[in-house]
Amino acid sequence: MGYKITILTMVTLFLAACGSTPEQKGGVASTGGYLSGDGPGTDAPANIEAIPDAVPRNEPLHRYANRPYVALGKTYTPLTVVGDYKEQGIASWYGKKFHGQRTSSGETYDMYAMSAAHPTLPIPSYARVTNSANRKSVIVRINDRGPFLHDRVIDLSYTAAYKLGIISNGSGDVEVESLSADRTINIIPASTVQSQPLAAVPVGVAVQTDAPPVSTVSSETVDRGVYLQLGAFESQQNAETFLEKMRTELGAINKQLKLTSKDGLVRVHIGPYSNQNEARINSENLEEKLGFKPMLNLH
Repeated sequence: MGYKITILTMVTLFLAACGSTPEQKGGVASTGGYLSGDGPGTDAPANIEAIPDAVPRNEPLHRYANRPYVALGKTYTPLTVVGDYKEQGIASWYGKKFHGQRTSSGETYDMYAMSAAHPTLPIPSYARVTNSANRKSVIVRINDRGPFLHDRVIDLSYTAAYKLGIISNGSGDVEVESLSADRTINIIPASTVQSQPLAAVPVGVAVQTDAPPVSTVSSETVDRGVYLQLGAFESQQNAETFLEKMRTELGAINKQLKLTSKDGLVRVHIGPYSNQNEARINSENLEEKLGFKPMLNLH
């Protein structure tokens, strides 16, 4: 092994550096933002949206992939601490051209997994990537190096880019935040939580979106009926933070935002609605505003 980087890793770094952006198409017309020979492939899973995000966990750092290295004439010094890094810039993605090849971690690249390549984040580690345009977020596992061209900050797997909505353009402005297993805000997208009747178990917070104060409620005052779920969290503190974010984004509407605890998760709900049809219509309206589609829940 070389003192900076192995030959295998250097090849992988070069491949990751060739990730997909419109700027690298050489002026050749294309229906997608990817290099000739690259792209989404023909064996994509039936429901890519349902592929779950990576779940941050503590993993030992790779023995070689976190050493200083040189790529395309520039020296990079990988970080060795997770959870203390944020940046904003352009994300791109890489697909079938590199599917099945080795990553910098020595693992096989799977374009349908929730992974990504980054120049300096620890390998392996985890990051939340948020599309600045539509505010959609995903959590990916960093297991590769790159990108190194056009001032891009991260190369996403096909699935991660698809879920963020940047496939067609080939790239997009994003925010990247390193995550550690003990401080992650685990938002479970509404589309991945199974809909089922929930017994309303109040956790001490309920808010009217058109009223400034946060009020506490007892089980006797909890509204029952048809609700939409905006998210689910492992901790109440994170759920309350997200609730306040939703309150700001939604503004003054004639519905209640509240927290409901079930199966070890604290869920952010909005409602009640007079019937399921009204809830579904409102779900579509909220999708346009929030960038994700809330899930129907019956209390």
